Amino acid sequence: MKILRSALMLVCWGTVLLAGCAGNTGGVRSAADGKTDMVTESDEPATRRRARLRLELASGYFEQGQTNVALDELKQALVIDPGFADAYNLRGLVYMRLNDAPLAEDSFRRALAINPRDADVAHNYGWFLCQQSRFRESSQMFAQAIANPTYGGQARSLMAQGVCQVRAGQRAEAEESFTRSYQIDAGNPLTGYNLASLLYDRGELVRAQFYIRRLNNSALANAETLWLGIKIEQRLNNREVVSQLGDQLKRRYAQSKEAASYERGAFNE
Repeated sequence: MKILRSALMLVCWGTVLLAGCAGNTGGVRSAADGKTDMVTESDEPATRRRARLRLELASGYFEQGQTNVALDELKQALVIDPGFADAYNLRGLVYMRLNDAPLAEDSFRRALAINPRDADVAHNYGWFLCQQSRFRESSQMFAQAIANPTYGGQARSLMAQGVCQVRAGQRAEAEESFTRSYQIDAGNPLTGYNLASLLYDRGELVRAQFYIRRLNNSALANAETLWLGIKIEQRLNNREVVSQLGDQLKRRYAQSKEAASYERGAFNE
């Protein structure tokens, strides 16, 4: 099964952005009259606010590809507030990008030690473990993230788990993960592509056709999705659709390797 190239960035989308940016917002504290009051940003200690500003800068630099500058900002954030789990989480992503596995793992472990229920950290740590081919541990971390009832990224974690299960040779489990992810978020192109690709490899062409057609009829289609669609329609002997998709591929992505494969008629690649 070929995984969409864009999937290499799938875990970092949304998790680089600071999870829980309002600190303890949503909690309560005692008021003078004995009632409870919502904890808001103004209740955050001054040290945490200063550290969070550094973290926001680090996040911006990281997203711009300025990894070393991001790391320097994170170091300063952790000097200000050594117990800042969000900073350790982003530090883990930075060290993943730098291919420093020991420091990446140390960062995620520190973040979870501070806040064991942080689903974003569990997700990122799960993806890290997947990259290390530690699939059983990776699955445990994704399951931990998905099980958190307050976590809004279940679809993303299920999709990432599916990618890792494919790598581990667990194709039936991967199909279940992709399907659950699709049920939650049918608009995610990575999920739709990976599910269609898995079904195509297994010979379930009509089901694969359903998912890839929906993707190729959207604004999210690209050379890879069009090429998968072409291969599926070719095997279903839908020559008119093959021609239509091929024309799109040549017109929109003329220099792509997929367009070159189409011109050669290399439908089994």
